[in-house]
Amino acid sequence: MNQPVRLTLLALVCALVAPASYAASVKDKDGRFLNRYADLSKSEHFVRWQWNRITQGLPKPPKTPTPQTPVNTNRLNNPQGDAQVTWIGHSSLLYQSDGRNFLFDPVYAEYASPVPPLGPKRAQDPGIPFADLPHIDAVFISHNHYDHLDLDTVRRLAQQPGGSPVFYVPLGVDLWFADNVPGTRIDDSNPNVIAMDWDEAKQFAGKRHPFTIKFLAVQHWSARSPFDRNKTLWGSWLIEQPNFRFWFAGDLAYSPDIDDIAKAHGGFDLAAIPIGVYDPRWFMKRAHIDPHEAIETFKTVKAKRAIGIHWGTFDGLSDESLDEPPVALDLARKEANISPDEFMLFSIGETRSFNATKR
Repeated sequence: MNQPVRLTLLALVCALVAPASYAASVKDKDGRFLNRYADLSKSEHFVRWQWNRITQGLPKPPKTPTPQTPVNTNRLNNPQGDAQVTWIGHSSLLYQSDGRNFLFDPVYAEYASPVPPLGPKRAQDPGIPFADLPHIDAVFISHNHYDHLDLDTVRRLAQQPGGSPVFYVPLGVDLWFADNVPGTRIDDSNPNVIAMDWDEAKQFAGKRHPFTIKFLAVQHWSARSPFDRNKTLWGSWLIEQPNFRFWFAGDLAYSPDIDDIAKAHGGFDLAAIPIGVYDPRWFMKRAHIDPHEAIETFKTVKAKRAIGIHWGTFDGLSDESLDEPPVALDLARKEANISPDEFMLFSIGETRSFNATKR
């Protein structure tokens, strides 16, 4: 049986099995992780996309910069509500709850690229200067793409005063840490890098209640070079306490994985959902949602509120201008009768606090 047929049969089997029966992710014969509902083992038509960009002069420069506000360091040091979120830019968030400070996909690099100064360049400074970060208790990495995992940033965090945070990472990314980040501990009784599989759960101590951390499957892919595609896993993060549930979607396509998450875990108090890096759709649709699909994701997982992430920060990741996603999101919200207070956009550096809503 050839490889495409095997992958098709695997996808069919996965589609027929209830999500709760999954014990783990699946790899192909070459040791590459597979999505549950699609084969993204190869990058289709990448050269065609790059040629179109060059010949059409894409992306066009934005007409307006991404809104940015000076960070309120007093709020960072005195969090309010059941949860507090500050948008650092792109997918980087500071999430504060129950006396703990969590970072999601922190990237402080000037370029989201393996070969700077080539590649997507930061258009806006990080919303929280690195020196103003509170002591970070845990870091959550959704996957290993350069706009979500930056070597210098995690090295600096590992050396923060007061000791390294705990890094929660997808399977395989722990080995990358061991090779690249001094001080990595993955095999002792007190690891600071913990690799997790889909549907796996861990506990992390809060001041009042323990956090339950779950790593959930979404449709995407991984690579840091042309030679390691899908050698490490990808996914989304659920951070749960008795009174507040937060879902960080990471990067994802619109797929049955979203229905699985809704059935098994839906009803989040807050979700961080990507709204950018979506054009051209013929190329991006397999791996990235657009604003209309972001609204559908919000509705499907039954989130009470959402924050739009993955936009307005690194120029050149896709064909839409940096200022297009908010316009498209506004149209999608109106069509779905969703208010800006339900699906929110932050300024870079903005902090907001949230309390649990009745379920």
